[in-house]
Amino acid sequence: MDWSSGRYEQIARQLLPAARLAVDRAAPQPGDRALDLGCGTGNAALLAAESGATVTGVDPSPGLLEVARVLAADRRLPATFLAGDAAAIPVADATVDVLVSVFGVIFAPDAPAAAAEMARVSAPSARVVLSAWIPAGPLTEAVRIRRQADAASPGPPAGPSFDWHDPGELDRLLGPHGFSVEVTDEALAFTAASPEEFVEAELRDHPAWIAARAVLEPRGGLAAVRARILDLFAAANEEPGAFRLTSRYALATAIRFG
Repeated sequence: MDWSSGRYEQIARQLLPAARLAVDRAAPQPGDRALDLGCGTGNAALLAAESGATVTGVDPSPGLLEVARVLAADRRLPATFLAGDAAAIPVADATVDVLVSVFGVIFAPDAPAAAAEMARVSAPSARVVLSAWIPAGPLTEAVRIRRQADAASPGPPAGPSFDWHDPGELDRLLGPHGFSVEVTDEALAFTAASPEEFVEAELRDHPAWIAARAVLEPRGGLAAVRARILDLFAAANEEPGAFRLTSRYALATAIRFG
């Protein structure tokens, strides 16, 4: 999937509260060396830079990195943005004091390789904070509908290959690298003027839906999928007269000892 397609910066605005909580939990201090892994358009990286940390954002999408660079320049924040992915982080060994990944590393196709890389770049006593969606609720069902509908598209569907939300799995993944893991259950509200507006924004802006549309529209299947997800979100709407949908996610904090 091309994460540069659509307008991911619009999606990132909805995710900003989760980025703020992750950075608050990581607590970067002036002089800390911070890494935002899977930084996208730079939500967490820019928040960390505001704390006085020396920040590097890493993402495989050149388009998203360019948006992050522009935002950093506009806000006069010193942050460096580099192309790379979780299995090959372009950062030297033991040079990261704080590592944050807000719904980023969860898309790594090889979780053990990503864990090894995070451990490699982490300094002793490094703090790692990761957010991962809990696979339940309307947003998860919408993803299932999308994947089911575009199953004929080439390649595997984009999505987590590891249960990043599961405390036991995270402990088994990160524990051998010297991390102690704690996980809290958090919630993020998505809002819009109406369910219809939310659905249209997702179809227009989200890279995953852009990829699905490329498959569904030629087959004449987009209208049926749109109707299904609109019914789904309308039934789950928490705010009559507008739209609000709360989605649960896990926030994992891993502290490295020694």
